[in-house]
Parts: sequence; structure tokens; C-alpha cells
Amino acid sequence: MAQTAKDSTRAARSLTIDEVVVTGTRNETDIRHLPITISVIGRKQLEENYQPSVLPTLTEQVPGLFATSRGIMGYGVSAGAAGGMSLRGVGGSPTAGLLVLIDGHPQYMGLMGHPIADAYQTMMTERVEVLRGPASVLYGSNAMGGVINIVTRKMQEDGVKTNAQIGYGSYNTLQTEVSNRVKNGRFSSVVTGSYNRTDGHREDMKFEQYSGYAKLGYDLTDAWKLWGDVNLTQFKASNPGEVSNPYIDNDSRITRGMTSFALENHYDKTSGALSFFYNWGRHKIDDGYHPGGTPQTSLFNSKDRMLGLSWYQSATLFTGNRLTVGFDYQHFGGESWNKVAATGERVPGVDKKMDEFAGYVDFRQDIGSLLSLDAGIRVDHHSHVGTEWIPQAGLSFHLPRQSELKAMVSKGFRNPTIREMYMFPPQNPDLKPESLMNYELSFSQRLLEGALSYGVNLYYINGDNMIMAVPTDGKMLNVNSGEIENWGIETNVGYRISARWQVNANYSWLHMENPVVAAPEHKLYAGADFTQGRWRVSTGVQYIKDLHTNVVKGKEKQEGFVLWNLNADYRLYHFADLFMKGENLLAQRYEINDGFPMLKATFMGGVNVRF
Repeated sequence: MAQTAKDSTRAARSLTIDEVVVTGTRNETDIRHLPITISVIGRKQLEENYQPSVLPTLTEQVPGLFATSRGIMGYGVSAGAAGGMSLRGVGGSPTAGLLVLIDGHPQYMGLMGHPIADAYQTMMTERVEVLRGPASVLYGSNAMGGVINIVTRKMQEDGVKTNAQIGYGSYNTLQTEVSNRVKNGRFSSVVTGSYNRTDGHREDMKFEQYSGYAKLGYDLTDAWKLWGDVNLTQFKASNPGEVSNPYIDNDSRITRGMTSFALENHYDKTSGALSFFYNWGRHKIDDGYHPGGTPQTSLFNSKDRMLGLSWYQSATLFTGNRLTVGFDYQHFGGESWNKVAATGERVPGVDKKMDEFAGYVDFRQDIGSLLSLDAGIRVDHHSHVGTEWIPQAGLSFHLPRQSELKAMVSKGFRNPTIREMYMFPPQNPDLKPESLMNYELSFSQRLLEGALSYGVNLYYINGDNMIMAVPTDGKMLNVNSGEIENWGIETNVGYRISARWQVNANYSWLHMENPVVAAPEHKLYAGADFTQGRWRVSTGVQYIKDLHTNVVKGKEKQEGFVLWNLNADYRLYHFADLFMKGENLLAQRYEINDGFPMLKATFMGGVNVRF
């Protein structure tokens, strides 16, 4: 859980003594007082990896977190898609037990109930805070295994800054990004746009994406701030199918959007926010056909939406105390239909809408300078499945020599999705929520004035009522019969050797009594960063062992591989850099999605301009 000092750009920053985060309490909080484990990936680190998506960097830098992939760019949706995320073995593909947020607002689909991996891009991201472990008290359903909170970009000082980047590489891959940031007194704005495409390393594996993000903010007074933003992405993805069972014309065209507005207040002893968000999606999917077959006679279409209102206020009632109360409301759902290709006839599918109301209280108290106590509870009511109570409690011991010892127990839960209850066999409208308990103990320390830091986490997860498809009365049916029992270890170490050299590493070991896909038993990453004059070179090696790619009885498969990546950039002028990156330089043969062989070594070069 350790990390390098604040000016480091290469190590995941977890449990830093003076780190301030928002995900653990919704308001800015010194991480020393939080018993939960949070990893923070900063803007510079995301930029220097030259990845359009935030997920590859998170997979490297956050122990216990893994995201699936299938090619050089793009995750896709539906059959053959990647982008499944798991944390400590919770999540999977599709990702329903791990919650993705943008500035604290949920980002899963109204009908399908899972996030769209291609919507979470580096261009809009100031930093990513990953809460490792249940966060259902603050964020409700889907935060059962943890939270990935994308904190959007901002401008700190007055002025105008513009960046443009273009890169080109293997398999006719092009990635571009332009951003403009302005701050003038009380007004600020961020506008970014990108275009990315690739031919892919297999036939029928093209990917093309257009994206834009804009955020406007205005400080009404020194204590009150108003802001709003909009994010829109559209992509086309082709699925070639498994190598042994290929597809033709398995294509999807996806549009995802989100907008939000917030009124924030910040005083010495109290702070809070009232926010509104609205997410929407439009999906057109051709399921394709196998060679020798016939094209689909109808195409799947759907629209989904989610709107919500969130309020919280946090206050210091007396010395060392912080009390946070909040309320969340969400309305989500959508409709699906099949469109007959020959006639344009619309054949209705499902049309469902649901509501969720919740209130929560979180209480934190510092007892002297050595101990912080945190306890919280949430009551969550779902219009279809009923009411759930969610508690959590933890202790943080502030020990000598910049050491922290923390203990946490928390409950996580997930309501069944509309897809699981009403769409596609084996749907079942009588499903109940999944739930689990997480027990965690962690220790971290910083030495050498913060240049060296390290940490270790131990956790145990036990849950029941997991939703799974089982034979019932001669047919497959979703039922609450599954169990989860996971335990493991997570470690991090970072060392700033000198102004030129920095190294970092993290390792996670996960044991699952009931294995799931996209959750490796062993995950190790070791990286180094060297800066000299105009040059910066970074390299990293990731080792994956016992990654389950198929858990179907009789078809079980596991993968293991070593990936070596290398990035380099050279400062031509104060306003321009040249960069080059190489991935999988050992040319490993491996699969992450069963039946989808990954590509060997790839390269990309480009230029980054600032003015």
C-alpha cells in the first residue's frame, strides 16, 4: 500500500501520510484517518503511459485489480468483449460487483447493470482513486468489491493551457487527443477531444472511437462553487470471434453520454455538495454469423438511462470529529428491441424502469493523536428487491516513525440487474441482492523522509446469495445460490533513489474457493523510471500467473505470462516532446479472453505539443 512521495509520477500512491482523497468519505479527507485502503494514480503517471484508456495503467499499478483486454485498442461490448474488471476476485465479466464513478456519480448501464470500459479515458482524468474493498455504505449497490473513482481534470492557476498529442503505431493504430484548460478569476473550463482507431491484429477486429469532454466551473464565493460537465463517446467495435469459432459481421455501434451539475460548499468546519447526474446510452448490435451461415435477420437495439440526485454534508461537531450524512436517489432502466433488417419492423424486447433510495451516516473520531475510529451505516431501498442495511467500522492507529496500522470490517452488496431479472434466458424476476463481508488488516510505513515506503494488506471475503445460472426444472435459471470465499495479500513498495531514479513494485496473491474469470491468483508488477536532461525512460514488467480464462466445468483454462513494456520520450523544445513506446517486447503468446490470442510485440511513436 506504500508509494513514493507526492512528486513521484511512477508509483501508485496508497496510504500516503499526507494524501488527501475524496472517495473514502465523499469530501476531501486526510487518508491517515480512513481505515479503508485507497490507491491513487495521478495525472502525470497516466499521461506518461500514453494509453487512451485508464484501465491498462490501473491494472499495472493497483494490486488486486485486473482488467481484461483482447487487442491493441478498444474493449467492445456484448459477445467477445473485454474490459471486465475484478478487484480481489469480485467483479468479473460483465463487471457488476465493482463500481465505476466519475466525480462520485455511478456509471453502469441502466439495463445491463455494468460499466462500459471504452468510456473511461485518460483525456478527461485528473487522477483515479481506487478504493480496494466494499464501499457500499457511501455508494450503494455495485460497490460490493470496491470503487474506481475517476476524478476529472481541473485548472489550478490562472491562464490558458493547450495540449495536442498524436501517435501512430502497429496495425495502423492512431490515437489523438487535444485539450484546452482555462482559469480566469472565478471561472474555469476544461475541454478535451480525441479520435482513436485501429485495424486490429486479426481480421474483423477494427475499432474506431470519437470522444469529447467539457467542464465549466464558477466560484460563486470563496465558499460556494458551481460546476457542470458533459462527456460523450461513440465507438464502433468488431468482434472476430474465437479463433476456433470465428464470426462475420459481429459489429456494435455504441453511444454513451453523461452530464452532471453540482453545487459545492467548503467552510472550515463543514463542507458538502448537492449534485444531479444523467447518463444515457444507445446501442446497435449485429450478432453476426459463423462462416457458412447466414446473416442475422434482425439487429439488437437498446436505449438506457440513469438519472440521480445526491446530497451530503460533512461537519466537525467538536475537536477531532467528523460527521457525514447523505442521501442518494437513482432512477434507471431503458428499453430494448430487435429491428428486422428487411422491413425495419421493430420487435419489442424489455421496457423496465426501477428506483433506488438511500440514506447514510458516517462518523469519524480522532482519539488523541494515535487513534482514529470510523463507523457508518446505510439503508438502501430498491423498488423491486426491497431494503438492505449496510454497516462498516474500522480503526486507524497512527504509530511512531510514520507508520499506520489499520483494521476494517465492511459489508458489500449488489442488487440484481434488469438484465439478470428480465432479459435473455436464464432471467429470473425473483432474484435477491448479493452480499458479502470483508475483513481487512493493513500496515504501512514511510522511511528516509518519505523516499522509501512500503505496505502490506491482509483480507478475507465471505459472501453468499451470489447470482449464478443453474439447471432448474429442465432449464437454466438465475438463482441466488452462489458463494464467495476469497482471501489474499497485497503489497506495495516505492523508492525514490535519487532525483533521476525511481523504482516501484506491487504484488497481490488471491485465493478463491470458487474461481471466477479475470482474477489472477498471482499478479506482480515492477517498474523503474530514469530522467536525464531531455530524456525520460520508464520500463515495467508484469507477471501474471493462474489467470482463469474459463471456469466452466470440464473446460477450465488458466493462463500465465510475462509482459515487458518500455516508454521513452525526448524533449525537443520546451513546448514539444517526441515519444515512443513498446509493449510485450518479449513477444509472449497468451490469452486473457478465452479463444482470443493477444498480439505479440507492438510499437507506437508520436509527438506531444504544449502551448
